[in-house]
Amino acid sequence: MTIEIGLHNEKEWIVQEEHLASTLASGMVAALSTPALVAFCEECARLSVDPMLPSGKKTVGTRIELRHLAATPPGMRVTVHAELVAVEARRLQFRIEAHDEVEKIGEGTHERFIIDTDRFERRLAAKYRST
Repeated sequence: MTIEIGLHNEKEWIVQEEHLASTLASGMVAALSTPALVAFCEECARLSVDPMLPSGKKTVGTRIELRHLAATPPGMRVTVHAELVAVEARRLQFRIEAHDEVEKIGEGTHERFIIDTDRFERRLAAKYRST
C-alpha cells in the first residue's frame, strides 16, 4: 500500500434540503449547514484514499478544523477539494477547500487514520456488549 503526499480529490454536491441548517437544527436559516459541509469534506478526503487501501482496511475521520466562510443557498453547487499533505504511518492529513458557484465557502484541515476493519468491528461489538 502506497499512499503518497500530493494525492488529491475533488467532489461536487448540489445543496439539498437535507443539507440546510434549518433542517439539521444547527441554525434556523435556509443555507448549507456547517455539519453538512464537514460531511462533504470528510467524504471527499476519504474517497481520495479508498482506492489505495488493501482489502480489510478503511479510514476513519479523527479530526477536522474547518472555517465555514460564507453561506450557500439551496440548489447551488458546492465543490470540495482535498489534498493529502502529510502521511505518518497510519495517520493521514489533508488540506481542504470548498467553493460554491460564487466564492470560497470553507477551508481547513482534516485527519484520517487507516484502520483494520475486522479489529475495529470487534472493538465496537465488545463495547456494545459491555453496556
